[in-house]
Amino acid sequence: MPPKKKEKTEIKSSEPITNAYIAGAGTVVEQPITETLETNYMPYAMSVILSRAIPEIDGFKPSHRKLLYTMYNMGLLKGAKTKSANIAGQTMRLNPHGDAAIYETMVRLTEGNEALLHPYVESKGNMGKAYSRDMAYAAPRYTEAKLAPIAAELFSDIDHDTVDMVDNYDATMLEPTLFPVTFPTVLVNANTGIAVGMASSICPFNLAEVCKTEIEFIKDEDINVADYLTAPDFPGGGELLYDRNEIENIYRTGRGSIKVRGVYSYDKSANCIDITQIPPTTTIEAIIEKIIDLVKQKKVTEINDIRDETDLKGLKITIDLKRGIDPEKFMQKMFRMTPLQDNFSCNFNILVGGTPRVMGVKEILTEWTAFRVECVRRRVYFNLNKAKEKYHLLKGLQKILLDIDKAIKIVRETAEEKDVVPNLMIGFGIDEVQAEYVAEIKLRHLNREYILKRLEDVEELEKEIAELEDILKNRRKVMNIIIKELEEVAKKYGQERKTKIISAEENKIEIEEEKVPDYPVTLFFTKDGYFKKITPQSLRMSGEHKLKEGDEIITTVETTNAAELLFFTDKCQVYKSRANDFEDSKTSVLGDYVPAKLDFDEGEKPVAMIVTTDYAGFMMFFFTNGRVSKVSLSAYATKTNRKKLISAYTDKFELCQIMHIKEDQELLMKSTGGRMLLLHTGALQVKATKDNGGVAVMTQKKGQRLFEVVPYTEGMFQKPHRYRTRTLPAAGSLPAAEEQGEQLKL
Repeated sequence: MPPKKKEKTEIKSSEPITNAYIAGAGTVVEQPITETLETNYMPYAMSVILSRAIPEIDGFKPSHRKLLYTMYNMGLLKGAKTKSANIAGQTMRLNPHGDAAIYETMVRLTEGNEALLHPYVESKGNMGKAYSRDMAYAAPRYTEAKLAPIAAELFSDIDHDTVDMVDNYDATMLEPTLFPVTFPTVLVNANTGIAVGMASSICPFNLAEVCKTEIEFIKDEDINVADYLTAPDFPGGGELLYDRNEIENIYRTGRGSIKVRGVYSYDKSANCIDITQIPPTTTIEAIIEKIIDLVKQKKVTEINDIRDETDLKGLKITIDLKRGIDPEKFMQKMFRMTPLQDNFSCNFNILVGGTPRVMGVKEILTEWTAFRVECVRRRVYFNLNKAKEKYHLLKGLQKILLDIDKAIKIVRETAEEKDVVPNLMIGFGIDEVQAEYVAEIKLRHLNREYILKRLEDVEELEKEIAELEDILKNRRKVMNIIIKELEEVAKKYGQERKTKIISAEENKIEIEEEKVPDYPVTLFFTKDGYFKKITPQSLRMSGEHKLKEGDEIITTVETTNAAELLFFTDKCQVYKSRANDFEDSKTSVLGDYVPAKLDFDEGEKPVAMIVTTDYAGFMMFFFTNGRVSKVSLSAYATKTNRKKLISAYTDKFELCQIMHIKEDQELLMKSTGGRMLLLHTGALQVKATKDNGGVAVMTQKKGQRLFEVVPYTEGMFQKPHRYRTRTLPAAGSLPAAEEQGEQLKL
């Protein structure tokens, strides 16, 4: 056998191979981070914004457009459904992102998923549900789909040059840059997307209301949109808490939030509540999990059982109530504490001419009108050119028909076929296009009836051309065409509102805060972070407190069950709670461990408990270097139910002690050097910020620090003036000889 040939030819060079083929290999090149972001990250960011996440003025993202256009080309606007796998596969000719992503996009557009107010795709099989996290859709080989009738409005005259067509990713076919939609789809169906550095969240509106608003806007641009476009309309229904001011703000700015809550009914015979509609921002599972969590925390005690009874008839969550529970009051509590009432955040961010813009409804209608005017004008221009072409052909035919025998004679006497058209052109004075058309006429059409019909067509074409030219010159006629199309769409596809509108003012009365049972209690808080709430009766009958080894009670307060609690921690945070959130306890138990109960950060420990009912008085923060910060307790009150506040006090200095005083009073500050200082808190100004650095009050010598602060009471010293000072900061004084014994007791 002959020896095998070498696959590679040896390279003969005096220079090393690495230098010959990889210039600059191993060289470290410094590059500014701004340049890296600009060259590497910015193209990605722009791609996500322009080609993926943000919808355009026709209401679609590229992924939606590619899918629907593929289905249109497959003839799925009419006829039977086809397998979803077939649709996903065909769409990959326009969208090379994998069949799984394409199928997921299609699922959301189907009527079976119930995510859209007006679905664009009819489906057969399990498409999952938008209101359920766990109800997954079936694989594409098991489901079928076709375009819904309303999808015809997306492709209206798309073959009449109404929109620009561009090459697909491999330049083998064309696809539209936008759909020539006949109604403002961008406002009719919900659309959300998260890009890089920006997002979009467009709520859905009732189709009939949108069309009516657009018609009125075309007639008068100064209309108040809120007079015609009542409020968003969600596919899952629910009840919208209507606030006219908030709605008008969203319509004006394109930003804001809308409160939506679920719909329920009470079955008196079974003593249960059936929830049949939920807000669009949540799912069945999220609601059930939240209610179960509240039951575990004993914040909800009115429930015997809760279960998901969703079936083919639709969504249903059933809650079995205990006897004697008022269902109305219970549901107001659920609206307040669970996602059964939630906010839908609006951010009308839309791509217009390749630029993302957050627009109000009027701006969106303005841009859509301009877009639709262009589509109609392009369609009219296309039809005008077609009519002129046909008219031109018929004018040539008209000349021939005046002397049909001459035309036949020219054809018969022409020796070669290629000369037929030139001879007809010479014989009748017509151009090549007209002569070609005449030459193709069949013998059967050379009769009186055909000739008369063609002459009638010429007259009709003359009228049509004049009308089309008039439309192009007259903007009002273009607007009338758009209005007529909008009226037809509203009449054909309009439906009743699914989301009921209720007054937000009435709802405020309905969800009035539930009264907390109020009775006397004594609160105990230990150094290690344990808390006990004990009633006076239980306290009288109890013995000594059970504590962990080395633990001790540092705070004891007599108050009521409605009191609010503030737990300050060693990480400069404060956690807010209420006495009512804790169960009544006994001295014989350790009590609740506060960090676990209030979900502290890992390693965080409480250092003080403050009890208040009215947020009156001041918070005093003493630091070991002798500085003191005075903050109004009202600074820690919040209008919302926030459970955690950061930056409760400064972390610049080591904390010595936290104290709450009802009003200005004298406090005794003690240093490790034995010096003491009487401070009247009225001498300190109240700071506006909670985490301020305070002011220097008691100067400390090297190696000494403030270690204790106690309230001063009359008779504590024989010569109290010794420890007072007119100016701050001050070092304080050592105790007098006659007070040494007394001080030992302190």
